[in-house]
Amino acid sequence: MIRRMFTCCLLAAALPVLAQQEDSLRIRAIADEILENGKAYESLRVLTKQVGARLAGSPGMYKAEAWGKKTLEQSGADKVWLQECMVPHWVRGGKDQAYASAPAKNMPLDILALGGSVGTGAKGVKAPVILINNFDELEQRKEEISGKIVFYNYKFNNKLVKTFLAYGDAGKYRGQGPSRAAKYGAVAVLVRSMSNAADNNPHTGGTNYNDSFPKIPAAALGLIDADRLASLIGANKNTSVFIKTMAKMLPDTVGHNVIGEWKGTEFPEQIITIGGHLDSWDPAEGAHDDGAGCVQSIEVLRALKAIGYRPKRTIRIVLFANEENGLRGGTKYAEEAKAKGEQHYFALESDAGGFTPRGFGFTVSADQLTKIRQWAPLFTPYGVHELNMGGGGADIGPLNRTFQTPLAGLQPDSQRYFDIHHARSDVFEAVNKRELELGAVNMAALIYLVDKYGL
Repeated sequence: MIRRMFTCCLLAAALPVLAQQEDSLRIRAIADEILENGKAYESLRVLTKQVGARLAGSPGMYKAEAWGKKTLEQSGADKVWLQECMVPHWVRGGKDQAYASAPAKNMPLDILALGGSVGTGAKGVKAPVILINNFDELEQRKEEISGKIVFYNYKFNNKLVKTFLAYGDAGKYRGQGPSRAAKYGAVAVLVRSMSNAADNNPHTGGTNYNDSFPKIPAAALGLIDADRLASLIGANKNTSVFIKTMAKMLPDTVGHNVIGEWKGTEFPEQIITIGGHLDSWDPAEGAHDDGAGCVQSIEVLRALKAIGYRPKRTIRIVLFANEENGLRGGTKYAEEAKAKGEQHYFALESDAGGFTPRGFGFTVSADQLTKIRQWAPLFTPYGVHELNMGGGGADIGPLNRTFQTPLAGLQPDSQRYFDIHHARSDVFEAVNKRELELGAVNMAALIYLVDKYGL
């Protein structure tokens, strides 16, 4: 009897080890499938080179939706459909132009109108320019603002190793800056690009007007030109700037989330969502932001099917509409889920570029994070070492707010992301095939573990 009890204890102690060995082999099979037979990189090439830019409401948006539907069908989804949502329709309207003028000197400036901004009209706007380093200085000098172009020269904080913190810190000048300047009579705004790049590419992105104040033209300025303009203003206080943009907002139009579903075998009512956003800003191809996240999400489905996995829960791949300038797709997805009484068990988003994976950030309970961290040794062979609290994504955020759905976001190495974010340099050639695939490997591994063991 004692011997039998001792043997049972040994078997019980060995079970977690045996399970981890089984999981390690299963994840190795996932990795081998993606690294040897992966489709993500080629899918991204088609999306970027044959579809290209795909801002909400543009012809590229509809081409991208057709690409997404076809690619999900080819990747093995049981069912694929388009979920309609109304999206904003902002157009750039042509090439943005600017130059600075001081006595005996004209200096061209590389700019991009901010998304959602109004244009100057065909004649453009020319006015004295005033350099403002931060909002505190704007308040201190508010009597000097009227009739001028405000140049916000707030620099990316290079001391912050986690570059998304620097982006969050600087982003308020793009989002709030135009209206805060308009409050004091500014006629236009230039914003130093939200980047720590070494080139001169301007980085666009959405701005948000406060309806209490006039809507004024707003544009992002390349970093080299931002430094040159600051030097010119420092040397000559009478510097003026000319800006011409033809941007305008058109009526909302119809867009779609593209959804592919794989039915679960044991708990089909419990839905695991995996996704990225299909839209991108217009100056480039949207390769890292967020073509990478879209193809990685599709690759999770394809690879798990390819190795013969049968999910317990229903897995949905969602290519979200309109993340960049409205979040209408993510909002619609959660609204319709609530209306249908769906159960959203877990959601994973990739929207931080296709760079080398470093970790995942989670919005979960403390107990759930403790359970997830028990899986850490299974990720380390594939480059992921951080499983931390705090993460998810803009498009899956509404699921958490609606259902308290646990969330996760893939966290790649971020040091190069803001070199290309919202800039003309976000092209297919900037994506490394191996890094992109490793991101998909880790995403698939996380989905496998969540589906198998639950949270």
